[in-house]
Amino acid sequence: MANTPQARKRIRRNNRRAEINTARMSRIRNFVKKVEAAIDGGDKKAAEEALRAAQPELARGVARGVMHKNTVARKMSRLTKRVAAL
Repeated sequence: MANTPQARKRIRRNNRRAEINTARMSRIRNFVKKVEAAIDGGDKKAAEEALRAAQPELARGVARGVMHKNTVARKMSRLTKRVAAL
């Protein structure tokens, strides 16, 4: 258990940050799921719109330090390729 005041504060802060980061990741996943659902449905127009909405969310995840930039680049590339193939 943490003994110093600084360590206790760090535990509180880490818990709060984990909560925020979990919410951010969940939001990003939801946007990506919408793109994938549109792709599976075969609706190109809906997939393009969902992809346009997902891209800034993914970029925001990188900016906030929730996701690695290469991971996001890979996801965007694969989604874009799948939408273009429709």
